[in-house]
Amino acid sequence: MRYELIIFDNDGVLVDSEPLSNTMLAAYLTELGHPTSYEESLRDYMGAAMHRVHDTILERSGKRLPDDFDDIFHERVFAAFERELQPMTGAMELLEQLTADGVPYCLASSGSHQRIRVGHRKTGLNKWFDEGRIFSSQDVGRGKPAPDLFLHAAARMGVAPDKCLVIEDSPLGVQAANAAGMDVYGFTAMTPAERLHAATRLFRHLSELRGLLADTTDK
Repeated sequence: MRYELIIFDNDGVLVDSEPLSNTMLAAYLTELGHPTSYEESLRDYMGAAMHRVHDTILERSGKRLPDDFDDIFHERVFAAFERELQPMTGAMELLEQLTADGVPYCLASSGSHQRIRVGHRKTGLNKWFDEGRIFSSQDVGRGKPAPDLFLHAAARMGVAPDKCLVIEDSPLGVQAANAAGMDVYGFTAMTPAERLHAATRLFRHLSELRGLLADTTDK
């Protein structure tokens, strides 16, 4: 099967943000009286929109997070991004190759538009993504694992879901892609392969993905 659109997740696929953001999230939740380790944050929230954090804490503790939780969390994450964020190894080369080959691609992230833009400006990825190629969970009613975000991105790009290939590194993202009726390649650089077992296929390095996509996309 040949794909007409590549839909990238952002965090952990194009930018190396998951260690930074989950370190911050675990520390902030613990500070607020909800003890959370880094590993637990990755397990429960990696790839999710912020509403999942709120819903999970309320379900487990019966308590709501503060009204300013998102604002304070994002302030801390953005500061960490400005200090330390890097693109994923091979991301620039992959996007350059797709652009040169004329392969349509876009981004569909659980993160906010602001989070995406802050990260892209810091890493230089903004060169590859204009506004028409960026879709956020803010744009739809439900974030991953619901299929809404991926279906929204496909519709805006004018491509049928079964002609799309999603690149994901989280179980929630893989679940969302499957629910959208899209093939999905699971990126195992940070996530154990067994947690992405529902993906169409797995890969460990973005350089490997370049070869895989060259064989499966219409040019």
